[in-house]
Amino acid sequence: MDAALRAGIALYNAGEHHAAHDPWEGEWLDLEAGTDDERLLHGLIQFTAAIYHARTGNWGGATGLAASAGDYLDGLDTPYRGVDVAAPRRAMATLATDPAVIERRRPPPLRYKRQRLRLADLAFEGVAAAAPAIAAEHEYDKATVDRAVAYAREEVASGDRTLFTGPLFEFVTAEEPNRALVARRLRHHVDRRDREHDDAAGLFD
Repeated sequence: MDAALRAGIALYNAGEHHAAHDPWEGEWLDLEAGTDDERLLHGLIQFTAAIYHARTGNWGGATGLAASAGDYLDGLDTPYRGVDVAAPRRAMATLATDPAVIERRRPPPLRYKRQRLRLADLAFEGVAAAAPAIAAEHEYDKATVDRAVAYAREEVASGDRTLFTGPLFEFVTAEEPNRALVARRLRHHVDRRDREHDDAAGLFD
């Protein structure tokens, strides 16, 4: 859960308010409702959704989600699992009654173990969680990124972190147009590795 938690926080802090929910949602769906872990992730998902709706001018959606997010986060220890829960709670209490506050103040950062996490701070599993979310958000070929993550995990297991792992870190941390260039390089590597696997499998047909 910690890698997904960190990935979502880093995405949110990078301004990817919509994409941030993706790593959290994958973990949240497997948790028992009402547990503190489930309340944390549910609250963070609704927190970042409230910020997203406020920034896009959907005041009704923002206020409803802000109130709900505050309810989920209310009562959790702070920090909880390393997350400063107090800051998003305060932000949601304000946003629930004054959604236009988003036009006067920047959204509050999320802190993990007192650190304002950046995408560049993520270790491999965090990058593996963030990359598909970025691909989906910015309309890159998510299937290719998913395959690159799978091949990168093989690299990590074997101690070889070059062909897929390095470009995945670049894909997550790069800005446009560099990200598009990295995405093309990843696709080339994935296509070539897929062909190698297909050729090897054909030897035993």
